[in-house]
Amino acid sequence: MTPNEYKNLKHENLRNHMTDLELIFSMLGERATTEITQTQDTRGLDNLKNDAKEAGKIAEDAKKALEVKTKKKVSTKENYIYESETKKRIKK
Repeated sequence: MTPNEYKNLKHENLRNHMTDLELIFSMLGERATTEITQTQDTRGLDNLKNDAKEAGKIAEDAKKALEVKTKKKVSTKENYIYESETKKRIKK
């Protein structure tokens, strides 16, 4: 699922509506991108984009492996939090 597709599914600020697993796989992709670009000393926008795609594939493969093992989807509409924790705190 692309970030835009995910945003359309979850709405609002993405991280406010991610489960722990969704956050973990997102962070894996981000950290993998950093590791790849630093290790390969990547230069140039096109090369950086390629590194990000490779890192995203690593996170995607890990997520799919977990979904196969658990027979459950990581990202679903049921994961959506209808009222953010911030809004709940403001009401109190």
